[in-house]
Amino acid sequence: MKRHLSFVAALSMCFFASNTTSAQQVRADTGGIAIGGSVSSSTINIGIPQEKVDELVRDARRSLEELTVQQRENIVLLKEKLDLNERQVRAALGILGENDIPPERLAAKLVEIAERFKSLQATASAQPGDDPKIATLKADAQKAVEAGELTKADALLADVETEQRRALDRLAVNAAETSARRGEIALTRLRYSEAATHFANAAGVFPPNSAYEDKRIGYLMREAHARYRQGRELGDNDALRASIGQFKRLVEMTPRERVPRAWVNVQNSLGRALERLGEREGETTKLEGAVFAYREALKEATRERAPRQWASTQNSLGFALYRLGERDAGTAKLQDAVFAYREALKERTRERAPLAWATIQNNLGLALSRLGEREGGTAKLEEAVFAYREALKEATRERAPLDWARTQNNLGLALFHLGEREAGTTNLEEAVVAFREALKERTRERVPLDWAMMQSNLGLALSRLGEREGGTARLEEAVAAQSEALKERTRERVPLQWATSIGGAGVALMLLAERRGDAGMAETALSQINEAFETMRDGGDAPNAAIYEQQLPRARAIVARLRGR
Repeated sequence: MKRHLSFVAALSMCFFASNTTSAQQVRADTGGIAIGGSVSSSTINIGIPQEKVDELVRDARRSLEELTVQQRENIVLLKEKLDLNERQVRAALGILGENDIPPERLAAKLVEIAERFKSLQATASAQPGDDPKIATLKADAQKAVEAGELTKADALLADVETEQRRALDRLAVNAAETSARRGEIALTRLRYSEAATHFANAAGVFPPNSAYEDKRIGYLMREAHARYRQGRELGDNDALRASIGQFKRLVEMTPRERVPRAWVNVQNSLGRALERLGEREGETTKLEGAVFAYREALKEATRERAPRQWASTQNSLGFALYRLGERDAGTAKLQDAVFAYREALKERTRERAPLAWATIQNNLGLALSRLGEREGGTAKLEEAVFAYREALKEATRERAPLDWARTQNNLGLALFHLGEREAGTTNLEEAVVAFREALKERTRERVPLDWAMMQSNLGLALSRLGEREGGTARLEEAVAAQSEALKERTRERVPLQWATSIGGAGVALMLLAERRGDAGMAETALSQINEAFETMRDGGDAPNAAIYEQQLPRARAIVARLRGR
């Protein structure tokens, strides 16, 4: 059976990075959080529901006297659970209010900020060689941190930085550390670009190949990671490009022969940055670079030497190969991705790391599903459905709502493609249910582009159901779902995704026009399908361009028949 539609899958990746944020897992119902970093083996339950955290964030600027009794009690509880004083708690809530944090991530970000507050306790400690003026400024900065006044603390440390740079030769190390601490304050405030600048200033204190080369490299690494987070979390592609350039330089600064573990870490970081930018671009050079970087890392991070890092890198490699395979008409890259994911599962077992296992099962399902689309038959698609249902045993809605939603979406994709190859509608109906389940968590307010993707997928499944069932109700629902998706998937913002939704709308509209005998509607459908084809073709997405190209003769024939030509 020819494929008439295209889908975009929701991807859930697991890098097993060392920073605090990546190790956090939030239970939305209780606010329980497992924290990575310096307290990786502990669990903190912040003790109040997610909606109450959201309420405190919204009221962070109100004075204590203006808060309700319940809100005051919640702040007292947060003081105890987060091990902060009242001013620091209020400051942390204020930081969340200043940034556009989705409600389901508020608790995790609150704990992240709390941990950074603790690391700031020594931010202005006296150091050998400090003169009285600097010591006083540092003491004042320490008091500001304790009072939750991070803007004041930053300003005081800026004064410290100025004083120290006047005697750079004598105080170079201290000045660099002060800049880096300002960077940590910026990270605490989720100001990644600002943090990168501070880390760059810290590195700039030392000339290349000085006695402090290791410190300089460490600061450059922190700068690169800050730029990566700016690009990843805020959609800043220029920041991603800057991080890629920095990581490439760091590969040369940390040769495998001298510092093998550092070299592996840089290769993995480079791979992640290339991969994220490659996802957003039409050409495949960045994704190919990511594959190369991961394979380089695996030369040193073998299963025998570092089993967890080996598994993490195998998973990352699988994802980059999957992305490449999506844009390649063949199956070799997808088969390589399946192999990499299955390798990763040898170490990341359900018993050892249940959520990481679920993530890799989800990723394996993606590669199997795409293979199944291209190979014919149902075996690979059935394997994909099994992998997704395995993932859902651990990635439940209560435990990991966003991952649950992603996997529900991906399950819907596999069921849809199974439904395409069967005469009935059972799998298609189950696909519609799965997409609607996913939309319960992946809302427009929380994750607009993911919401749009799932609306588009729902529209495509409804369109196919409508084609088989007769009538117009399903087709009308399909057009409505694609119209919803296009509210976020604009041509300027995400051209290839826009093409997927405009093309899906065109196919549904074509079928609807045929049943209604509406020539004008048929011409609109033809125009939309053609726009999708041309955008996919020009954007380098040959497989999806071919899908819409196949629809053009049918759409033209319907127009001609309805116009009487």
